[in-house]
Amino acid sequence: MLGEHHYEVEVEWTGNLGTGTSGYRAYSRRHVVRAPGKEHGVAGSADRTFHGDRERWNPEELLLAALSQCHMLSYLHVATNHGVVVLGYEDAATGTMSEDGRGGGAFVAATLRPRVTVADPAMAELAQQLHTEASEKCFIAASVSFPVGHEPTVVVAGAD
Repeated sequence: MLGEHHYEVEVEWTGNLGTGTSGYRAYSRRHVVRAPGKEHGVAGSADRTFHGDRERWNPEELLLAALSQCHMLSYLHVATNHGVVVLGYEDAATGTMSEDGRGGGAFVAATLRPRVTVADPAMAELAQQLHTEASEKCFIAASVSFPVGHEPTVVVAGAD
């Protein structure tokens, strides 16, 4: 079914240390990300480089996680459609953001490194090829203005 899909999130800053944003170091970057109907919020902050809390998720990590999740979900869908039985899926994604010298910047690249475990050795080659189709179907990757590379590995269950 084609159509538009709408999403809602709420972001609440929880970093007022008593004097608000009276100075650049006078406040915490802590916040909570919520969505209607979700059981848990996501504890967020800025990257440590930007005076954030390294124990909390930062927006850059969340963007990379969204790319990885989207590819995984697209991959599982296309694998099912092609009769490939996937038993395991892991990804070790990386991303690079470049500052522009004016206080901003942008992501310049991301690389997904999915490791897929399949049940049938005869499906290993097809399982490898399906990453291209999954990439084409990923809404998040189609929405970003930087390249998203893929370095997939396929293994057969019991052959490790």
